[in-house]
Amino acid sequence: MVTKALVVDDSTTDLLNIKNILSDAGCIVATASNGEEALAKAKAEKPNIIFLDVIMPGMDGYEACRMLSEDATTKGIPIVFVTSKGQKADKVWGQMQGAKGHVVKPASPEQVIDQLKAHT
Repeated sequence: MVTKALVVDDSTTDLLNIKNILSDAGCIVATASNGEEALAKAKAEKPNIIFLDVIMPGMDGYEACRMLSEDATTKGIPIVFVTSKGQKADKVWGQMQGAKGHVVKPASPEQVIDQLKAHT
């Protein structure tokens, strides 16, 4: 089975980095650049996993994660935060919002693939 992933980041560099790692691993990758777009894409694309940035303009990753976790059509999709916020408190807060994993930027291929394997 081919894994479909959604990558959400307002930074084109970070977005392309994770997209390329996932594509190289054989995933089909959809992208979004903000929280609102992430919600729409998640419902339309029905990905197996979402890699979500935290700090974005408008709706941040925490709010998008809460909304995805509460929506009947997307609540079963594991969400992995990809963020520069690497403190233990950030990871705990992310889990409280519904995230299943946490990768600190800049994301290495190993970190991204480990999360992919752990949650799909």
